[in-house]
Amino acid sequence: MNSCLFCEIVAGKIPCEQVHSDENFLAFKDISPAAPCHILVIPKRHISALTDLDPSMVDLSGQLLVLAAQIAAQQNLDSDGYRFVINCGDDGGQTVGHLHLHILGGRSLNWPPG
Repeated sequence: MNSCLFCEIVAGKIPCEQVHSDENFLAFKDISPAAPCHILVIPKRHISALTDLDPSMVDLSGQLLVLAAQIAAQQNLDSDGYRFVINCGDDGGQTVGHLHLHILGGRSLNWPPG
């Protein structure tokens, strides 16, 4: 595997503004936020993209969604709403080859996103 930006963050080699960390996941503020609240939630284990999930990872993917919802609530986004985004592949806008979920909130979010 080539160097992975998010694996470097998990390893502590690149600093981040951490919001949550546990055995399986790390959540941190995006360095280039697209909304007043923009948090990334990543598995600590390297998974390149959503397409690399398999049936053995059902628990991990479910935990990712539950954790993201908990973080959104902790950020006081649940009353006005928020959006989860998982980009996959080049055409899907994925710029880092490590599965990650964006939590976006703190303002009205347009649809379609563009």
